[in-house]
Amino acid sequence: MTTDPIRLSQLSHGGGCGCKLAPAVLRELLAGQAAAQAFPQLLVGTETADDAAVWQVSDDLAVIATTDFFMPMVDDPHAFGRIAATNAISDIYAMGGRPIMALAILGMPIDKLPAAMIREILEGGRAICAEAGIPVAGGHSIDSPEPIYGLAVIGLVHPARLRRNADAKPGDALILTKGLGVGIYSAAIKKSALDEAGIAEMIASTTLLNKVGADLADDPAVHAITDVTGFGILGHGLEVARGSNARVVIERARLPFLTRAEELAEAGFVTGASHRNWAAYGAEVTLPENLPDWQRHLLTDPQTSGGLLVAVASDAAEATLAGIHAAGYPLAAIVGRVEDGTGITVI
Repeated sequence: MTTDPIRLSQLSHGGGCGCKLAPAVLRELLAGQAAAQAFPQLLVGTETADDAAVWQVSDDLAVIATTDFFMPMVDDPHAFGRIAATNAISDIYAMGGRPIMALAILGMPIDKLPAAMIREILEGGRAICAEAGIPVAGGHSIDSPEPIYGLAVIGLVHPARLRRNADAKPGDALILTKGLGVGIYSAAIKKSALDEAGIAEMIASTTLLNKVGADLADDPAVHAITDVTGFGILGHGLEVARGSNARVVIERARLPFLTRAEELAEAGFVTGASHRNWAAYGAEVTLPENLPDWQRHLLTDPQTSGGLLVAVASDAAEATLAGIHAAGYPLAAIVGRVEDGTGITVI
């Protein structure tokens, strides 16, 4: 008797950053939480929905702390571990910092998964941490009904090099460093509708570390950085707009996409998170008239281990983009600008 192979993507109700709570739900849960002004050393907390917390230790040193974990959006356990680790470490780079160590977060249905498969997940995470030059120094595990894996990551940054999502300035250009469409590819994987080339493309994108963020923070022309994950390019662009008290303008035609993202979106492959994202923040978004729904889904598509969204002085944008390309991000593109105003507009 043959046994069907275990498909990790079928063991969870959602996958990758598509598992995140919708922005509106998150805001409701956090409403009324005590403010952190009583801790002057807390340079970044929850005020602007930034990527990580930052605590100043001295005049020339601050500690960055973050955690990120989710359920599988691919079936290969080693790839799942690599993607989850890359995604978690990204928050450190998005703040302009460099990671120094990680702790593993593991929840597994031990009655459904063999130990060898769980070890592969852990090994995938360890391999990415080694690529980032950091150890997995410990962690915590539980028996859970769905597979969960991720990391808590600690990093360091000089306070002057800290890059928030809330410091974009009118006149800045916006650069996105990776292609969009990860959630759409994930939806296709769940339905066995993505070929091996597409799966390989998605894994290559989602396991590409956002190391360039630490280098960008050395450039005073770079004013703000965030990474684009579960809320899509519109959601995370809107967080930049809100935090910076400005309007973000996205140019649709300049957005980079994974090779089959537009084709699959038009064919109806979309995640539930894309709908939840639009319901949460659509009222603050201005779209072109008569934009097809499938094109809107590309803008709300939840990214797992997505690229960095970088606000840079317009006169330095081309040189900054060239440097990002040279650092190994071939799909990076100038995708918009920052203006006076509020909200986010797509043209």
